[in-house]
Amino acid sequence: MRTIKMLGAVALLALVSVSPAQGQAADMTFFLTSAGPGDGANLGGLAGADGHCQSLASAVGAGGRTWRAYLSTTGSGGVNARDRIGQGPWQNINGDVVARDLDMLHYENNLTKETVLNEKGEMTPGRGDDPNQHDILTGSYLDGTAVSGGDDTTCSNWTSNAGNGSAMVGHFDRTGGGPNPNSWNSAHGSRGCGQSDLQGTGGNGYFYCFAID
Repeated sequence: MRTIKMLGAVALLALVSVSPAQGQAADMTFFLTSAGPGDGANLGGLAGADGHCQSLASAVGAGGRTWRAYLSTTGSGGVNARDRIGQGPWQNINGDVVARDLDMLHYENNLTKETVLNEKGEMTPGRGDDPNQHDILTGSYLDGTAVSGGDDTTCSNWTSNAGNGSAMVGHFDRTGGGPNPNSWNSAHGSRGCGQSDLQGTGGNGYFYCFAID
């Protein structure tokens, strides 16, 4: 009987230790992916990217929300990343509000290396770390709209891992090189669309995920 009581106490302590983390994840409405699908910028299109966000969120207890990848596409039926992610506000797993609405997100946000956490609550290596993985796939301009023109800026709308394409990326740590080095969503184009291409310019196939409800 004493052994059973002790086991019951251990189980109760385990539940107490897990519950706060689960509660934090349930309130999370924004995260940076802890891993990409692993095939460079071939994410399976927007549907595949959204599914990846949903899967990562579900793994930490936040699957009760509908998640969308912050990615733009071009061409016929193209969409803007900013039009896919709801209206806000958005907060990370620690409860830090990164933006109250779309305007704040794109112009005066609270996105820093310390607040752009992945779904597990971990920081991602950035500029000055080894390896540097601060390039984040977006395909977007500073205002969250799709990059226009004839050049490939979305790796064939997130279906290509070829070396001859490119993706517009941002710097989650707000530092580095490119025309807009301090931009979280529109710093420069990637070297190519394959996994090694993304890694070669300081990335790893990560992207932002936002809850729309």
